[in-house]
Amino acid sequence: MVKYEAIAKEIRSRITDGIYKVESLIPDQVTLSEEFKVSRMTIKKALDILAMEGLIYRQRGSGTFVMKNSPLNEKNAAVNEYDGLTKQMQGHKLESKIIKFTVEFPSEEMMEHLMIEKSMPVYNLIRLRILDGKPYVLEHTYMPTDLATGLTEEIIEGSIYKYLHDELNIKFSGAYRKIRADKASKYDQEYLICDVHDPILEVEQIVYLKDGRPFEHSRSRHRYDTRSFTFIDMNQKF
Repeated sequence: MVKYEAIAKEIRSRITDGIYKVESLIPDQVTLSEEFKVSRMTIKKALDILAMEGLIYRQRGSGTFVMKNSPLNEKNAAVNEYDGLTKQMQGHKLESKIIKFTVEFPSEEMMEHLMIEKSMPVYNLIRLRILDGKPYVLEHTYMPTDLATGLTEEIIEGSIYKYLHDELNIKFSGAYRKIRADKASKYDQEYLICDVHDPILEVEQIVYLKDGRPFEHSRSRHRYDTRSFTFIDMNQKF
């Protein structure tokens, strides 16, 4: 992630976390450039991303403010955001229902995705994420047991990523994502409460550690009417 994207991500988090409140004035470019120790041009690029997302707006002579009604509503997620649903949905009640939680040896497909040997056990986890009392996403995840050590049902019912970051000090460097449409499976119909003819949005994801090793392979299944993804394409030549 280039510097201005990292700064945009941090400012975006401050907005969603309420540190920069709706309709409030955010620090000016000079202040931000001093805080992040970068040029004003880098700060401008970061703010341009947030302006295109509809999170901030500029008022000549007054400064930059947090937008009251952003077009990025809660059904949307940035396509390059992979740091967990708990962080994305702060301020909402998010629960997890465990459907499957086992340790097993990997299939040929998982060996390839996670770059592991047949003798390396993996967690095989299926859970339903419930947002404000309604089924939201069905997640099927594999993780090597030698990396995600100590997972328990209690952790899985909460935030796995928070445990990984806070307790195991695991940091991610990036992720591969493939988004596609699919037909509703029996699992989808049962847990997402959808019809056999309802389309499903599936996100396949491989998350990588800083040393390049794959840490997680997952498939997240969403009802067509509960989730969408956005991508901001910035011209880097300013």
